[in-house]
Amino acid sequence: MIERKIVWSDAAKSGLALGGVSIAYMLCSTLLTKINGGTAVSVLVNVSSLLLWVFKFVLCIKLMKLFMLKFAGAHEGVSNNDSFRFGCTTALLSALLYSAFFLAWLTFIQPDMLAESFEAAKAGYADALPEADLEAMDNMLGKLPNIMFFVNFFWCWLFGTVLAAIFSRNIPSRNPFANNDSYSE
Repeated sequence: MIERKIVWSDAAKSGLALGGVSIAYMLCSTLLTKINGGTAVSVLVNVSSLLLWVFKFVLCIKLMKLFMLKFAGAHEGVSNNDSFRFGCTTALLSALLYSAFFLAWLTFIQPDMLAESFEAAKAGYADALPEADLEAMDNMLGKLPNIMFFVNFFWCWLFGTVLAAIFSRNIPSRNPFANNDSYSE
């Protein structure tokens, strides 16, 4: 069984990398939305945003597997359970970093973004919703960054935990005939 401080130390480095990828994606996609133009430019921006998201998604999956393989290769006696713990801790720290950045973005860097979106939503539903519901929407606006932090944090951590569960089944390999060099995949 690997010591907890080793798991947390290695997971902090991996979580920083995974969180950094997600933050870089968010910044790039935000820059893409700032591009104004005609219909062709708008279609190009949407396609670019989709391709960027797919790239980030695949990169995060591949990085998680790579980090788990490196962790198992760097420490002797790593079990599948240790590998899973490392993956969950990496997912937790990555989710915390990304969600904290997202909260800071909504709170300090672009605080008007939520207010503008809320006003557009209210204008669209003004005729359909009673006044009490519109007032409840106004009251929720101040709490929305915190709510989004926890929802985002939970979603990212859940996704990383599922990845860790999938990958840890074969990291390290359960095959008794496998070569010890299998960690270099």
